[in-house]
Amino acid sequence: MDIKSLVRTVPNFPHEGIMFRDITTLLKDGEGLKETMRLFKERYENMEFDYIAGIESRGFIIGAALATMLGKGFIPVRKKGKLPAEVISVEYQLEYGTDVLEIHKDALEKGDRVLLMDDLLATGGTAFGAIELIEKLGAEVVEFAVIVDLPELKGIEKLEAKGHKIFKLMEFDGL
Repeated sequence: MDIKSLVRTVPNFPHEGIMFRDITTLLKDGEGLKETMRLFKERYENMEFDYIAGIESRGFIIGAALATMLGKGFIPVRKKGKLPAEVISVEYQLEYGTDVLEIHKDALEKGDRVLLMDDLLATGGTAFGAIELIEKLGAEVVEFAVIVDLPELKGIEKLEAKGHKIFKLMEFDGL
């Protein structure tokens, strides 16, 4: 099944000149979503890790689904002000400015091994922010998994240069 064909491109969103890769059309397609999750399950069912962490918001969808399939716990990495208990925070760079990510202070323990998931990798700013939070808690990110990579923005190159492992299901040329 060609799941790439199920990803919609929205021109000029959120800014002029940007070609936004929208996975909601992939998520809407039952067979496409099933195939996406099958591919992730195939990749991770024999890998050693303790938890799956997902970055708000689309990383929650695929991360929680995979956690359920693999019998793992799920850890949400959220935007500022969304978590109810004590948190740690990090400000990170976006393609269009800065934002803040948070994780519960008690979400992970030293030595925990985490698979981190999100829908898309662009410049790597959000990924670096989430990795920093996980590492501040003493845990290790074993791999960062995404559905879509935008190679022209060099997120994978930046993450790999810092020693991080990345897995992508597909890539799209252009911004």
